[in-house]
Amino acid sequence: MSQLLILAAEGEAENPLIPPIPELVIGLLAFVIVFGFLAKKLLPNINKVLEERREAIEGGIEKAEAAQTEAQSVLEQYKAQLAEARHEAARLRQEAQEQGAALIAEMRAEGQRQREEIVAAGHAQIEADRKAAASALRQDVGKLATDLAGKLVGESLEDHARQSRVIDRFLDDLEEKAEATR
Repeated sequence: MSQLLILAAEGEAENPLIPPIPELVIGLLAFVIVFGFLAKKLLPNINKVLEERREAIEGGIEKAEAAQTEAQSVLEQYKAQLAEARHEAARLRQEAQEQGAALIAEMRAEGQRQREEIVAAGHAQIEADRKAAASALRQDVGKLATDLAGKLVGESLEDHARQSRVIDRFLDDLEEKAEATR
């Protein structure tokens, strides 16, 4: 038990939380030297690097703002050009529709004119064919009538001028009767 008391008496003399004074002075002196060295050599370099980073970041932000402003300007120009192009396309489309409508109307008029020419030419051809057929029919009927009359009478009736007048008068009478019955 005596040893315990001795140890307890020694423990009271030394407090483990408070270091001895010479160690405290040496630690404080070493701390001041290291801190002074760091303050003189390392701290300016650290501040210089931090300042360069800050400037680079601020420069980057300024560049980014300038780029964003330029991009906004380009976007507005693009939108203006796009709107102009759309307007131009609409104008061209309208012109094309108008030209197409005019071309269609012109082609219809040309087709109508050609159709009328064809119909008129057809009517003229039909009328010419009808007259030719009527003339040929008159001649054939006259010849047949003369031949028939010559066979009935037993003599040749070859006076052409007289035959033509008689035949024409007879056929004209038939046409008048046909028109009167209509």
